[in-house]
Amino acid sequence: MRHFLWLVDFSKDEIQKIIDLAFQIKKETKANIFKPYLKYNQLAMIFEKSSTRTRVSFEVGINQLGGNGIFLSSRDIQLGRGEPLKDTARVISSMVDLIMIRTFGQERLEEFAKYSKVPVINGLTDLCHPVQLLADLMTMIEFKKFDFENPKNTIVAYVGDGNNMANSWAILAAKLGFELRIATPKGYEIDEGIREKALEFARKSGAELIFTNDPEEAVKNADVVTTDTWVSMGQEDEKEKRIKDFRGFEVDANIMGLAKKDAIFLHCLPAYRGYEVSEDVFEAHSDEIFKEAENRLHAQKGLMVWLKKQQEK
Repeated sequence: MRHFLWLVDFSKDEIQKIIDLAFQIKKETKANIFKPYLKYNQLAMIFEKSSTRTRVSFEVGINQLGGNGIFLSSRDIQLGRGEPLKDTARVISSMVDLIMIRTFGQERLEEFAKYSKVPVINGLTDLCHPVQLLADLMTMIEFKKFDFENPKNTIVAYVGDGNNMANSWAILAAKLGFELRIATPKGYEIDEGIREKALEFARKSGAELIFTNDPEEAVKNADVVTTDTWVSMGQEDEKEKRIKDFRGFEVDANIMGLAKKDAIFLHCLPAYRGYEVSEDVFEAHSDEIFKEAENRLHAQKGLMVWLKKQQEK
């Protein structure tokens, strides 16, 4: 049985197989063909952190696959009242076929998975957001900005906070072998453990990872430019300090103009115009951004079907 806790656990070949399956199911969906890949399967969706895209994409996804989604917030289950994670994991996993968790600490997710009898999917933790990166990868491929056969032809620039998105980009690039430049303000670099793991994988894949405090250096001649909010959930009390510290890191027309002329811009949303991205850059690249958002649905369907196939082997 395989869980999907972070990209560290997955090879390039496995990531490609998940993406290929996601594209196959997306093609079928667009043709109004809904094959019951997961007929009668029950997906428990545990949300300790609220979400728009994660809930909608997983709930719609499991329904389109012939199964059913069960929404569980920390207010709805004993998890929010002090029951040990391992007990909740053992109970819920005895009744459902898949579990998605969106929570705070990565260690909570991993403890839950340790005691689960069914595959567990990371819907987001403070450390990483791997399902979002599957959607981002699909979008890059659709806009012809990435090819599994020629990964070194791709340059991605991440500008902003060294948060769970930046961590996830570092692992994805290191696994697949493309060039990634991460530009963060001083003091906001990516997790040191993630950085070391990414560099270790990069030595094997040939990926080039560049960590800088200069957004212009990162974006120059990039094929893909991406960012994320400067103030994530739980950081509201740091808002004013962060806005000050991130001055110069807004992806505006001047920054975006340093990338290749046909570069695409990605954002996992929600986007705060005037902070991490300007209004004009966002609207000029809205086609890419909202296809990226839609691809959460298709990527996660591919992932759920792949995980169930592994369980059946």
